[in-house]
Amino acid sequence: MYSETTKGIAISVEPFFLEDQSEPENAHFVWAYRVTIENNSSNIVQLINREWKITNAYGFLTEVQGEGVVGEQPKLRPGDSFQYESGTPLDTSSGIMTGKYEMQDGDGTFFDVTIPAFSLDSPYSHQAVN
Repeated sequence: MYSETTKGIAISVEPFFLEDQSEPENAHFVWAYRVTIENNSSNIVQLINREWKITNAYGFLTEVQGEGVVGEQPKLRPGDSFQYESGTPLDTSSGIMTGKYEMQDGDGTFFDVTIPAFSLDSPYSHQAVN
């Protein structure tokens, strides 16, 4: 599990390699990831937008931006949490994801919350120790 807290908003991510949806012989590797967003602040917050940076094993970067997550823009009161699952394919057997959520508090102020960098590893990854 990967976790990071920004301004009282805790983001935890747990990635899973999906063997049954992957086709290593065709350079197609798929992961799911479960994200938990916890509001440990004293303010009501709403997730407005997301931004992901996905880097494959060759260093090729893909950026994904959009409104909310999984079709929702969850509003969280202090102490609330929201969990969702999503996924991503890669053309390499490993990679890294990171990103941020744009949040808005009850006063209308926008701020960014960091999504921790997390590793996308598969049994097909070749790791070398330098």
